[in-house]
Amino acid sequence: MLERTRNKKHTEVTFVLPADHPAGEVSVVGDFNDWRPGTHALMPRPDGSRAVKVTLPVGQQVGFRYLAHGDYWFDEDDADSHDGRNSILHT
Repeated sequence: MLERTRNKKHTEVTFVLPADHPAGEVSVVGDFNDWRPGTHALMPRPDGSRAVKVTLPVGQQVGFRYLAHGDYWFDEDDADSHDGRNSILHT
């Protein structure tokens, strides 16, 4: 799930996953962090879900995916679109 807060200069995007899907460590990787695993690791929230917030410029198209333990890559179902390789987010 994606949570967004926009203003004139940037969009704060919170990437959210359920507590147990998938098990183990997960990070979000994409154009905004040069596809470096672990840079934006999802952390537990009080409700049991896991999340990480990323601030992005307004008016961008950003490709991203999740990377879980064991080299398991997966997409965001709630992304704005998919390009056949990545989830796409429009800020």
